[in-house]
Amino acid sequence: MTTIVWFRQDLRLSDNPALDHAAGEGDILPVFILDQTGDGFAKRGAASNWWLHHSLAALKKELGGLVLRSGDPQKILKQLIEETGAETVVWNRCYEPHAVKRDKAIKSALTDDGVSVESFNAALLHEPWTVETGSGGPYKVFTPFWRNIRTRDPGAPTHKPRNISLAKAKSETLDDWNLTPSKPDWAEGWSDIWTPGEDGAHNRLDNFLRSRLERYPEGRDMPEEDATSRLSPHLHFGEISPRQIWARVKSHAENHSELSKPADKFLSELAWRDFSYHLLYHFPTLPEKNWKEDFNAFPWSTSRKSLHAWQKGQTGYPMVDAGMRELWQTGVMHNRLRMITASFLIKHLRIHWREGEEWFWDTLVDADLANNAASWQWVAGSGADAAPFFRIFNPITQGEKFDPDGDYIRRYCPELAKLETKYIHAPWEAPKDALKAAGVKLGEDYPHPIVDHKTAREAALEAYDKTRS
Repeated sequence: MTTIVWFRQDLRLSDNPALDHAAGEGDILPVFILDQTGDGFAKRGAASNWWLHHSLAALKKELGGLVLRSGDPQKILKQLIEETGAETVVWNRCYEPHAVKRDKAIKSALTDDGVSVESFNAALLHEPWTVETGSGGPYKVFTPFWRNIRTRDPGAPTHKPRNISLAKAKSETLDDWNLTPSKPDWAEGWSDIWTPGEDGAHNRLDNFLRSRLERYPEGRDMPEEDATSRLSPHLHFGEISPRQIWARVKSHAENHSELSKPADKFLSELAWRDFSYHLLYHFPTLPEKNWKEDFNAFPWSTSRKSLHAWQKGQTGYPMVDAGMRELWQTGVMHNRLRMITASFLIKHLRIHWREGEEWFWDTLVDADLANNAASWQWVAGSGADAAPFFRIFNPITQGEKFDPDGDYIRRYCPELAKLETKYIHAPWEAPKDALKAAGVKLGEDYPHPIVDHKTAREAALEAYDKTRS
């Protein structure tokens, strides 16, 4: 019997429940469908497409074959059933609103045709409907959500199936899809930073446990310390499962008792990912609408000039600009910088969080709808369990605290590299001779601040007060 395994955000062989099930039934036809029916957040951004290209190439090599088709998934699956005589289709569940709607329709249509359809959890520690408050509703605050799941066993991860027998069908090629940039190649050098694929994911986890977990609680906020795991794109594309990470971290901490607290902190951050999906599942308008409706009346600015300055890392605030340039140059941004840059866009420039969400969606290799939406609304103060709006990050003091020597700024804002550390977080305050000695001409080599911090902060709080009243 032939079973179609529809790969989506589960591009791995180990701990893959759909693949495990199919491999035990007979021949499998592994297929990835480039869904061309959606719009907006239903389609991947450019940076995600780069990752997808390389991840699919790795999966095909590991499997020994992978059928690629593009178009309407429902029509393509029916075509493949006709071509192969497959009687069963299996997949691992996705939780984005458009994916839930799509998958329900496909399951219904295939079932009506007499095809067996089964789906599994491969992406979360605990699925959204399995975690409830005492009253039976969804959680809206992370801390009690974490208390609920921290002692739960997500189950033991499984190994790669021993015997995989592949069925065959006609396939498109990755090159047909043009997922990687060429003219210009704005992703040049990314392959030196990232290794998409299951092996790359496990190597990164191994490296993290071996050399960075110990300093994770303190170092995770310091962008130059490289203390984070950088597993987020691997998790999003399912090259490694959260269950695998949970088991490895737990085991490592049990063997190294001094790592118990760092491990717990890291696992709580992994749980934030589950919490974001919990929110998205129960509140499917999260990527588009303010979770707190009070913010619907906020007087947002529509300045494209300010938005473009932020996108290009030309705001005149070095910590903000360094973060935005890291994003453009590497396809990722340190988490502390995500908060700083998001706060600046929303509260200093008073530009709607949706603009930032869409930019991150297009430029992050780890762009993930649940994390993206929940995090932007968290910073804006409009989301569940959000930081209050009046918590406005000062980009100068944030830089002084988390990049005290200015090393991160010097890396991504090289025009300021020779500026003395005491001026590097606010170069407009440097005396002329210090700027001259560093070879910096404000307004030419590096921009003047596009807004004054104090004035912008007061304006944001005034706008917020008007919204509340």
